[in-house]
Amino acid sequence: MTATAGQEGMSPEEFREYGHRLIDWAADYLSDPRRFPVLPDVAPGDVRTALPTHAPAEPEPMDDILRDFERIIFPGLTLWNHPRFLAYFSITGSAPGILGELIAATLNVNAMLWATSPAATELEEVATGWLRDAIGLPGTFEGVINDTASSSTLYALAAAREYAHDLRIREEGLAGRSDVPRLRIYCSEEAHSSVDKAALTLGLGRAGIRHIAADDRFRMDVSALDAAIRQDLADGVRPIAVVGTVGTTSTTSVDPIAEIADICEEHDIWLHVDAAYAGPVAMLDEKRWILDGCDRAHSLVTNPHKWLFTPADCSVLYTRLPEILKQAFSLVPEYLTTTTEARNLMDYGNALGRRFRAIKLWFVLRRFGLEGIRRALREHIRIAERVEEWIRAEPDFEVLAPREFSVVAFRYRPAGLDEESVDRLNATLLRRINEDRTFYLSHTRLKGKYAIRIAIGNLMTREDDLAELWSGLKTRARSLGLGDLE
Repeated sequence: MTATAGQEGMSPEEFREYGHRLIDWAADYLSDPRRFPVLPDVAPGDVRTALPTHAPAEPEPMDDILRDFERIIFPGLTLWNHPRFLAYFSITGSAPGILGELIAATLNVNAMLWATSPAATELEEVATGWLRDAIGLPGTFEGVINDTASSSTLYALAAAREYAHDLRIREEGLAGRSDVPRLRIYCSEEAHSSVDKAALTLGLGRAGIRHIAADDRFRMDVSALDAAIRQDLADGVRPIAVVGTVGTTSTTSVDPIAEIADICEEHDIWLHVDAAYAGPVAMLDEKRWILDGCDRAHSLVTNPHKWLFTPADCSVLYTRLPEILKQAFSLVPEYLTTTTEARNLMDYGNALGRRFRAIKLWFVLRRFGLEGIRRALREHIRIAERVEEWIRAEPDFEVLAPREFSVVAFRYRPAGLDEESVDRLNATLLRRINEDRTFYLSHTRLKGKYAIRIAIGNLMTREDDLAELWSGLKTRARSLGLGDLE
């Protein structure tokens, strides 16, 4: 069938035909992703050089476009939505969420003002309210959906800067002012790099971040935080925020938020909590403790696109001081003024254009139900427990961090090797496993030691997948010699 020219680019009949074909393709993929390698077999530039250097002058047939997708694009993708993707934070774009994304793309609404799409604004309020209640945050917290936790954390720390209202930064800025002391944000040495990036973006510089030592469980050392703040105050530095983490990136450790809140309240400092990964686990009664003290935080972020089966991107920023967040960002030119008394979501972040992200979260929450979500989370944690048991049962392997949720950090540690050789051995082991393209794992460093991470979070991941991985890891590890190290 030839392409259709005109404003739509495609007739309704063609859209129906190719839409059905693509839904069939998506359903086939989701039915058994294991038949595809999780990692592509490509070199840098392979995909780019396989495509024309310029866009076509005339419309091209959809058959040709889909053929090139299957021939060139798909084989060059790392398949994050794959049961054997166990790197970083394994994620699932579930079928209900994918259908919600289809509706969002079809309607293509912009929820910047209530008036520009009332249902999109109010559904965002409803969906974030449902999630807030499910994880146990108080009703005083209001939610807004952003793209990623990096944006949500940036917005929260901009609100923290505004919370220091006597500095008049909104009105006068930072540059060229001798009356503004150095401002500082505090976070654990295990905190996500988005905190540092936020400090850079907000004009605080690298010197505006102080990384607090972690204890032997990779949690922020609260006594070290208290000492750092007191020293900075004595030195004329102005603390403006502390970022605690519930589920750190490397080990998923949980900072002692209630103790951190005590310090923040003593000094009237904004407390932001990064629960991007682990937040949904607070739905489980046995894990509700992870958000202890978070009711006293000023803001908290959790990402449904990490461990709540919602396609990327979807990050929810909660705050119990929405008026401060609004004060940090609200700017209403004449062409955006309205007479309607309603909440305008553009006022709570930098973005004016706002995708209809709430609908896919709403689809997921309704289709799974909270009990369905809880069953899936518990199964991922159970599988991770099994992996930890397997590792601890082998004398030449060691677990390098306490396992809180569904991430296991470990290394191969044969006797007689120094630390540098062990690091090189594990880096080689990880590379060899990933080169098979059957599984994808990632790494980190813990107290200076090279660690391999297994992160379980895909709805289709089974214990059998991990048993196969573990068997391959042991075989690979024990076949390596010092001459194999690179």
